[in-house]
Amino acid sequence: MLVELAGMTWPEVGERPLVVVPVGSVEQHGPHLPMVTDTVIATAVARGAAEAMAREVVVAPAVAYGSSGEHQAFPGTVSIGREALHVVVIELARSLSTWAGRVVLVNGHGGNAATLASAVAQLIAEGHDIAWVPVATLARDSQKGLPAPDAHAGWWETSLMLHLQPASVRSPLPTAGDVRPMSELMPELRVGGVRAVSPSGILGDPSGATAAQGAVIFEALVDALVARIDAAAPDANGMLRA
Repeated sequence: MLVELAGMTWPEVGERPLVVVPVGSVEQHGPHLPMVTDTVIATAVARGAAEAMAREVVVAPAVAYGSSGEHQAFPGTVSIGREALHVVVIELARSLSTWAGRVVLVNGHGGNAATLASAVAQLIAEGHDIAWVPVATLARDSQKGLPAPDAHAGWWETSLMLHLQPASVRSPLPTAGDVRPMSELMPELRVGGVRAVSPSGILGDPSGATAAQGAVIFEALVDALVARIDAAAPDANGMLRA
């Protein structure tokens, strides 16, 4: 059962509730998707999972700024960097732990992953009951016949946004950006960022995206998050496993 922390009063907070915190970014997502795409998706998946669970789940306001330096060459991107994000996550979790039970971070931006892994590992060492889940990893749990997600602002994110927030998607949809796999792109991305490999900011092909695909993807993401929260099987860095 979903309960939004933003609308609660302090007497309404239950005894040591499960708290889910979306973590996103403010960064370019091509010429067709809004800067807050990662935050929108992470928040929607967190809320969907909370609604699907039998027990009360408190969904906190999202951490809206992340580590997005690879997108900084595009106007509109706002990145706080790894060090600042690390401190934010540490202090957020320490504060939450004074009244929350278990804390789960749902991460919508791949550039945050290394920071979340290190921060959560530190928090676990301090004795906090915390874990994290990348949305991209959830996507691999259940594809339901759909192709694997592309890297950034392609058919996968575009389909999700057409389902979740269609008015925010600009039309017509643009053509493909760089469609090479991340394993091949990563050396160039580390040196020159996204703009060095894709002037449009797209890593993938949004042209075939549909709201219907987005609905199927979203359902799969929600189911996968519920399963991972219920399994409660984190790895050494606190990432929940399937």
